[in-house]
Amino acid sequence: MSTSNHTMPIFYRAFTPDDIDAAHALSIAVRWPHRAEDWRFALGAGGGFVAILNGAVIGTALYWKYGADRASLGMVIVSPEQQGYGIGRKLMALLLEQTAERITLLHATTAGKPLYEKLGFETFGATEQHQGTVSDLAQASLPPGEQLRPLDASDMPRLIELASRASGLDRSAVLPALLNVAQGIGLERDGELLGFSIFRRFGRGYVIGPVVAVESDDHDSLSRAKALVHHWLATNEGAFVRIDMPTECGLGGWLGELGMSRVDTVAKMVRNARTSLAADPGVKQFSIINQAMY
Repeated sequence: MSTSNHTMPIFYRAFTPDDIDAAHALSIAVRWPHRAEDWRFALGAGGGFVAILNGAVIGTALYWKYGADRASLGMVIVSPEQQGYGIGRKLMALLLEQTAERITLLHATTAGKPLYEKLGFETFGATEQHQGTVSDLAQASLPPGEQLRPLDASDMPRLIELASRASGLDRSAVLPALLNVAQGIGLERDGELLGFSIFRRFGRGYVIGPVVAVESDDHDSLSRAKALVHHWLATNEGAFVRIDMPTECGLGGWLGELGMSRVDTVAKMVRNARTSLAADPGVKQFSIINQAMY
């Protein structure tokens, strides 16, 4: 139990790689599953701030910028012993100075939502977290004429195009960074990439995301997404796997039947959305990178 009355000053400064171990300890304290490597990936793709009390990191917050006018925020943690002193609000203020007038996204826990609403964020949907261990999968059915294949470096322009269209966010910086720490599979027909999914280590096991698939006249994007998810589940039977996805994407019931239960639902929130997020209805995102980076 803390008896702190904060007569000691709290300092705020930029988050550096030297803070990763302390940040990892904070995430353990609030029962988040992130490994130190997960923090390293997140910081490497963005930037952030830490709160320091008596030489120790007691708070973290990260941001990511996408293109000229979009951003997301995440990894906002305050030590349980130091909550209630306005540290989270100050960290958020520092993040919002960085993102300024950008259309800015975040995922909100129930506890964090009132603060975010005061800072101008509005709810526009929800993201479900499914996780579990899958075994004895039936053979996947691929749309006729379509096949799965590993991704390679030459696919990067098409991957960035599809991911950006599906999310409404410029993925030209994030996707190459992601594929440095992940594996990818693509769905192809007649030499054209019609979808992809990414698989990597995360937390207690692995995570699948993003999953992106094209909608076309002869085949719906949902069947393509199922094939792209099924591949990783079938090739990693018995492993603990997580997938975070938009509630409306249509995968939830199917994943539940496979044994991947919904364990949480969080609010998607946006600030400065003067215009639509402009996601392309012809390319759909069925799973996100993570709740911080969308």
